[in-house]
Amino acid sequence: MEFQYGTMLIQLVTFVVLFLLLRKFAFGPLMRVMNERAQYIENQITTAEKNREEAERLSKEHNTAIQNAKKEASEMMENARRSGEKQAADIVAAAEAEARRLKEEAVAEINREKEQAIAELRDQVGTLSVLLAGKIIEKELDAEAHKALFEEAVKEMGVRV
Repeated sequence: MEFQYGTMLIQLVTFVVLFLLLRKFAFGPLMRVMNERAQYIENQITTAEKNREEAERLSKEHNTAIQNAKKEASEMMENARRSGEKQAADIVAAAEAEARRLKEEAVAEINREKEQAIAELRDQVGTLSVLLAGKIIEKELDAEAHKALFEEAVKEMGVRV
């Protein structure tokens, strides 16, 4: 086998020309498309990573907001409970004060009426005594007549003995 330098040289030149043509028209655009695709994929991965981080951040914020809302609701419930207890205690205290006031007024009214009744009774006793004394002076009576006179005066006044 002999080397044919001419054929080898033509094949070498054809290979180099074909390589340069492929490089210019096929490899360049193909590499550009491959680079663009790689860049697109890299951008998608970066965007997905940013979105994931944003989602995690938002999830943490939402969890924090939910915890804060639960805490605020708990505090509001506790404040409402305390306020209700205070209002109940105030109502009970006001009712007790009103009951004491009404009791004092009733006792004072009873005492006034008692004093008035005693005064009326004194007036009646005084009137009865004067009436009785007047009748005794008019008549000098014995003990039996005196008793009958007393009972008659009592009947006139409407008092039972």
